[in-house]
Amino acid sequence: MKVSHNAPLKNYNTFGIDSTARILCTIETVEDLKAFHRDVSMRDDKRLILGGGSNTLLAGDFDGVVLHMKISGKTINERSEDWLITAGAGENWADFVDWTLEKGYPGLENLSAIPGTVGASPIQNIGAYGMEVSERISHVTVFDPTSGSVFDIPNRACLFTYRSSVFKESSGSNFVIISVTFSLSKSWKAALKYEELITQSKNKGYSLESPEEISKLVKEIRRGKLPDPSLIGNAGSFFKNPILSGAKALAFVEKNVSAPYYVQPDKSIKIPAGWLIDEAGWKGKRVGRVGIYEKQALVLVNHGGASGQDVLSLSDAIRSDILFKFGVDLEPEPVVVGC
Repeated sequence: MKVSHNAPLKNYNTFGIDSTARILCTIETVEDLKAFHRDVSMRDDKRLILGGGSNTLLAGDFDGVVLHMKISGKTINERSEDWLITAGAGENWADFVDWTLEKGYPGLENLSAIPGTVGASPIQNIGAYGMEVSERISHVTVFDPTSGSVFDIPNRACLFTYRSSVFKESSGSNFVIISVTFSLSKSWKAALKYEELITQSKNKGYSLESPEEISKLVKEIRRGKLPDPSLIGNAGSFFKNPILSGAKALAFVEKNVSAPYYVQPDKSIKIPAGWLIDEAGWKGKRVGRVGIYEKQALVLVNHGGASGQDVLSLSDAIRSDILFKFGVDLEPEPVVVGC
């Protein structure tokens, strides 16, 4: 286990925030985790787990231990109806999805080109273009730093919901994800529930008859409206799409007749947060060193030299404005650390 002190974290988060960790431990194997568990000098320190840092906002320096997860490796177990594919938590998510398609294991194509690591995918229950990763997860293998034990958590026990899981709750936030095992069916069916995929396929001439075609279109759509974190710091979609129910949903629809919304199975409605932000006039605005991306109102960007507090201030201003204008409270997606 490699240990560094007063380590800069600018290259460990896609926002490109210049922050420092008192201790940085690079975790490449399960044995590294066990070594960390045995090290009494760090046992009582605050702990932050970082993969690609694509869903993290560092709002200040971290006075504790950062575990940078770099556990790699992929294994395949073929069964009669599916393939069980296990990937290490440190594997790059976008590369992993490409690899599954290249090897002939379809099922994750709608989730192509999402920044981050495999280990982060179940925490946030990442989703895009009509699919959530929870639909493909068999189980998650974790390390318990309290007991030092390693065990599997089956899908149903992960308590997946929209952009959340047991790993964001007090009962599971202490676990360190080692690997994720996916169940990819041999009877592949295209997941075409997302309207934009259908519309864009017609506009761009995609047949969507193969997982490769879907992946190619998803990548093209994402490139057209989402900034590359290597060019401009960002964490992708910064706000969750709000879900309203009962009287709040009815009041919103009656007051905002032109607003798009999607009825959920429980009769609540999901409202595109990007529409709210765009409608309120924030899209493309710049406030000092931060701003809202001109092609996608959901994305907050670091124009260079921004602090985490700069991003938080912009986020708070947007939330206050949306609450005032629409009566809707936006909830940030990234985990805020250090404030």
